[in-house]
Order: sequence, then structure tokens, then C-alpha cells
Amino acid sequence: MKSLPEEVELYRDRKWRREEVLKIETAVQVEQMVEDVGFCLGLTDSRTNLPSVYVAVCGRRDVHAPRNVQKDPETSLAWILKDEVMRRGNVFYSKLVKGRSMFVAPRLIPHFNAIWGIPKKDETERLSPTARRILKVLRKEWEMASADLRSEAGIEDRKEMTKALDQLQMCLKVVPQEVVYEPKFTYIWTLAEARFPKELAKRATRDDAVAELARTYLAMCGTTLCGDLSRAIGLPRWETGRANHQLVDEGFAERLERGVYRLILTKH
Repeated sequence: MKSLPEEVELYRDRKWRREEVLKIETAVQVEQMVEDVGFCLGLTDSRTNLPSVYVAVCGRRDVHAPRNVQKDPETSLAWILKDEVMRRGNVFYSKLVKGRSMFVAPRLIPHFNAIWGIPKKDETERLSPTARRILKVLRKEWEMASADLRSEAGIEDRKEMTKALDQLQMCLKVVPQEVVYEPKFTYIWTLAEARFPKELAKRATRDDAVAELARTYLAMCGTTLCGDLSRAIGLPRWETGRANHQLVDEGFAERLERGVYRLILTKH
């Protein structure tokens, strides 16, 4: 894999909070980072080429999750902050692209929905029967703990329940609203539209949405290499390549070589 120039790594150090003086310690700081970068991962380490809350909590560039995460103070703090940010509901949190847990700034929710959302008229065709049963219950009750939701929806298999919830999260239908640890561990689930009604009501075309995510990704990275955007958001290279070309046409980016784009800072 082609290495990045040090100036690009330094740019990412600042944007991704990979510096000791910028490291994150509070839920408010997590929300500020999400608003700044646009979207980020939750508890992944530096081996994933995206900003994450865990890396920002560590405040350094080369972060690898320890084997014994239960006793690691940085991992523990990242978990606590993740739960608090989820509970506060100021930014979007769920399993999204490639089934990875992500935080998304509200301004980007319409764009994620334009790409991965499923219109109500297409739910019967595109959602599994189990996912539709869960959705039916939540549209009646609005929020419910995992065990109660499974019982109310008549789902016997826990794995089937988990798979259906993953599908509903990835198409921005359902989000975890809160996590409870006592008397037993459970998530409280709710409809995404209950938390972000205005954002999910906004409409965007797929082309505009991909271009906006390309713009966001380049702004958070400074420079991107061939295939970076495609891997980050899970879309085909022809589509992400077209979006990057649009950024060049707008004067937002410059093309250094095939597949390599750099943010024009004077335009940002």
C-alpha cells in the first residue's frame, strides 16, 4: 500500500484528534469531532483508515486495541463515551456502512439515507420478514428493549433477531437509543425517524449524496489514494471516481495522479 506524505499524516493528526493535546475525554468533544469530520467509526483502531472515537480517546497515531480490552482504560473510556453520545442523541449512531458502528453528523443523514435508505413503499420487497415484524412493533411502541422487542415481534432465534436489527440499522430505519447494563445488559431500540425526523424527511439524489460524502471524506483526510473512498464507504470505484472528478471540476480538489486527490485548502 502506498504510504502517505508526512504532511498528510500531520493534517490527519489534527482532524482525527491523533495528538495528545487534542485527545477526547468527554461526550461533547465526541460530538464536536463528529460535526467536524462528518462521520467516523466507534471503537476501531488505526488499522481502519477512518477516524474513530477510540483513536481520538488515545490521542496518538498508531493505536492498536489491546488483547484484554476489559482492563484497558482507553478502551473503557471510549465505551463510556460511545454510550453517552448514543443516549444524548445529538449525532446519529448505529451500524451503517459495511455493518460497522458509526457516528454521523446530522447534516449528512439525508445523504446516507439517499444511498442506503429504503423507501417505505419498497420495504416489503427489500426487508426480511423478521425485520418487517420488528419495524411494525416499533412503529406502534416507538421504543423497546431487545428482549421485549423479540417477544413482541414473535422472534424465537436470537441470531435472526440480531441479523434483522443489523439490516434495519444499515438502512437507517432503527437505531439504538440507549444501552442498559443493570439488572442485565440490553439495548433500547427506537425508530431513526423518531430521533432525526427533519433530517430523514429531507431528500437528496444519489449522485449528490455520493458527491457530498466524497467531499466530506477528502476534507477529513486531506489527500486520498486510489480506492480509498470506495473502501471507506463501500461503493463501487466508478461511482466514487465520478464523485472525485466532480470535486476537481468544482475546484475543491486537485488530481495529483490517477486515483489520487488532494484537498485545495484555499477552497475549504
